[in-house]
Amino acid sequence: MRDRVSGEKRAEAMAGRVVLVTGATRGLGRAIVAGMIAAGHTVIGCGRSAEAVAALSQQYSSPHRFDVVDVARDCQVAEWSEAVLSAGLVPDLLLNNAAVMNATKPLWEISGREFQEIIDVNIAGVANVIRHFVPAIIERRTGVIVNFSSGWGRSTSPDVAPYCATKFAIEGLTMALAQELPPGLAAIPLNPGIIDTDMLRSCWADGASAYPSAEEWAEVAVPYLLKLTARDNGRQLAVPV
Repeated sequence: MRDRVSGEKRAEAMAGRVVLVTGATRGLGRAIVAGMIAAGHTVIGCGRSAEAVAALSQQYSSPHRFDVVDVARDCQVAEWSEAVLSAGLVPDLLLNNAAVMNATKPLWEISGREFQEIIDVNIAGVANVIRHFVPAIIERRTGVIVNFSSGWGRSTSPDVAPYCATKFAIEGLTMALAQELPPGLAAIPLNPGIIDTDMLRSCWADGASAYPSAEEWAEVAVPYLLKLTARDNGRQLAVPV
C-alpha cells in the first residue's frame, strides 16, 4: 500500500499527462512517443521486441517507462498493468495503437494461424489493455481511450480482408465501450489516415511514399490527440492529415 501511495505522489509531481502507447517501438507508435515526450508528457509504452524496447528505454529514461509486452497475451498485459499502476502511472490518455497486417492475398489463401494472430493482436490485444487499465481510469473519473482504427475499418479493399475485419470490429467495440463508460471519460475509434509506414509498404509498396512519414504525421496527430476530451466520447474521428 505504501508503494502505491508513494507512486501516486510521484505521478502527481510529474508535469504534463501520462500517455500510454501500445506498439510503441515502431511506426506511428514510435513517432507518438517522441512527439508526446517532446511536448512534456510522461510516456508509458510497450512492444514485442526486447531490443527495440531496450533502445527506447535508453533514449528516454525515467519517468518514462517501456516494457516488453505482447498485448495478445492477457497474462502479460495483467503483469504490465500491475507494475505500471503500482507506480502511480494511471494513464490520462490511453492509445491502443498496436496492430499487425495480413499478407496481401485473397481471404481463402490466408492460413488459419495467420488469421488468428491478426485477431489476437488487433482485437483481443485492445480488449486486454482496456480490461487491465480502464478500471483505474474509471476510478480516477477522467481519461481518454483512443483505439486506433483505419480507413479499412470504415471501408474495404481486396486482399486485406482480415485486417479490415479487425478494424471494423474496433469501431464497434469502441462505440459500445463509449456507451458503457461513466461521465468524464471518453472512448474514441480513430482513423489515423494513410501514413508511409512499414505496415503500409507491406501491402502497397509502390504508393506508400506518396503519403506523410510517421514523423510528419505525428506533428499533426500529437496535438490533435491531446485536445480530445470527454466531449468526444463515441465520436468516430480521423486525424486531419
